[in-house]
Amino acid sequence: MTMRIAVAGTGFFSQFHFDAWARLDVEVVGICSLDAPSAASVAAQFPGCQVFDDFVAMVAATRPDLIDIVTPPSTHLDFIRIALAAGIPVICQKPFCGGLVGATEAAALAAQTGVPLIVHENFRYMPWYSEIKHALDTGALGAVYQGTFRLRPGDGQGPDAYLARQPYFQDMPRFLVHETLVHIIDVFRYLLGEPTYVFADLRRLNPAIKGEDAGLVVLGFEGGVRALIDGNRLVDHAAENRRLTMGEMWLEGADAVVRLDGDGALYLRPHGENTETPLSYEWQNTGYGGDCVYLLCAGVLAALSEGRTPMNTADQYLKNLRIGRAVLRYAEQGRRINFLRWPPPPIWGGG
Repeated sequence: MTMRIAVAGTGFFSQFHFDAWARLDVEVVGICSLDAPSAASVAAQFPGCQVFDDFVAMVAATRPDLIDIVTPPSTHLDFIRIALAAGIPVICQKPFCGGLVGATEAAALAAQTGVPLIVHENFRYMPWYSEIKHALDTGALGAVYQGTFRLRPGDGQGPDAYLARQPYFQDMPRFLVHETLVHIIDVFRYLLGEPTYVFADLRRLNPAIKGEDAGLVVLGFEGGVRALIDGNRLVDHAAENRRLTMGEMWLEGADAVVRLDGDGALYLRPHGENTETPLSYEWQNTGYGGDCVYLLCAGVLAALSEGRTPMNTADQYLKNLRIGRAVLRYAEQGRRINFLRWPPPPIWGGG
């Protein structure tokens, strides 16, 4: 049976959602947006699709099998309440419910109603991470020592930063962690397991925005494995499309190192050798991030139709938000040894 989809939101990123639904075996029956011309233009691509400016009205009129929420975070919790009360599964974009408090309430509602609530965390669906996961699972790297990701989209400079695509970025009091680094935190959870501790140092470089836009985060894992997330939205990296991977990654092990470049290419260098070997794998350079939005939507549809639990359910996603909160708290409260202070602080001791 063809699944009937309703979508809330026609902002910048929704284009990738609508592209995915257009290529999947679904029927888009409703679009809710405050931008009537945009909603009408998108709806014209889907025969029989109705346009609404009220979410409650859309749910009541269309009774969809699945709702895709692609609106700003301030709307998430209200829309989720309405959908779950109607027994309709939800995919919700992030920053999920604007933070941990709202996300926790949403996850509790999903648990109480038994209705699936999935967070649209698409980075782990990027095909290069699936290939890196395969390399780890097959032991190609040997014992893993550490991972590094350098986030370098280069889109955060100047007073007009983010205004062309997602202007609300400028007003987010917590930007880098909630909007961007949460993706990479989730990727490292996918690749390495659950972190056991965190260090962080965050800063704001562009005075035109309210939140932090650069920082260093260290995640610790079982067995001494560590991951460094080096994020800076003002600096770029070498890539034909700097938003494809958003940066570069290294996973280093006893037997080999695997490297991801900005064009989605993977390279393996065995320990003791100087030459990297390209890793051949199949992926589509379409949509967003190696078609990860399509892959996520397809994965959710398959899981729901087969009675399986999809990845990135709200209760699982709370782990990312709790880690993100720990990052922010450490950055605010973590004790630093300031080498410009003299005499040294008592923590140094004598000798």
